[in-house]
Amino acid sequence: MAGRKSRRMPWPAKLALALVGLFLLYQLWMLGQVLWYAHFNPGSSAVMREEMAVLRRTDPRITLQHTWVPYARISNSLKRAVIASEDANFLDNSGVEWDAIREAWIYNQRQEELGRKARRGGSTITQQLAKNLLLSNSRNYLRKGEELLVTFMIDRIMSKQRILEIYLNIAEWGTGVFGAQAAARHYYQVDASQLNAYQAAKLAAMLPNPRYYDRHRDTRYLEGRTGVLAARMRQVDIP
Repeated sequence: MAGRKSRRMPWPAKLALALVGLFLLYQLWMLGQVLWYAHFNPGSSAVMREEMAVLRRTDPRITLQHTWVPYARISNSLKRAVIASEDANFLDNSGVEWDAIREAWIYNQRQEELGRKARRGGSTITQQLAKNLLLSNSRNYLRKGEELLVTFMIDRIMSKQRILEIYLNIAEWGTGVFGAQAAARHYYQVDASQLNAYQAAKLAAMLPNPRYYDRHRDTRYLEGRTGVLAARMRQVDIP
C-alpha cells in the first residue's frame, strides 16, 4: 500500500546473522576436514605447522622429524602405554570426559589462587587429536569450545582405531619430533614397531611435556611415571 514503509532488518540483526553464517561455514569446513582425514593420512598437522614456523625463526632450513607409519606398524606396547597415560577410558568414552574437565578446572583455579604455574589437563585422546590436527596449542575459551565441537565430529565419524592411529602419528615427542616413528628413532634408534614395554611407557610418560623431557630424559619423576605406566598398561585393551 502507498505510504507504508518497508521493513528493513536493523544492522545489529544483520551483523548477528552474518556472524552465525560465518560460524556455520567454518564448522562445515572443519567437518569436511574430519571426513577427509577419516580416510586419508595427514601429511602434517596444525601444531606441526605452528612449531615449524617457530623453529624457522632461528633456522630457516630446519625440518621436522616425522614419518607416517600405519597402525599395524606401531608397537602394541606404545598403544597401551599411551591409552594408560592419556585416556584410560578411551575405548568407552564418547570423546569427552566431563568429570575430568571439571576436576581439572577446579584444580587449575586453586593453582591460580596459590600463585602456582602447574596446570592439569582433562583432555581425552580424541580432544588432543582435535587440537593437534586442526586447531592449535593456544589456551583460551574460544579455542577450547571449538575443540569440543571438532571432538564431537571426530568421535562420530572416525573409529577408535583411526583416532589412535592418527594421534600416534602426529603427537609431539620433543622439539621438532612428531609421531611414534620419529620418537622411536630419536630416543631409541629403533622403529616404532620395535619399541619394548619400558621404552613405550617412557615415551608415553613424556607426552604431557615432551620438549622438557627431550632435554631432561632421566628425571626422578619421569622414571617413576614410567614404572607406573609399565604396570598399568598390562590391563589396557587397544582397538
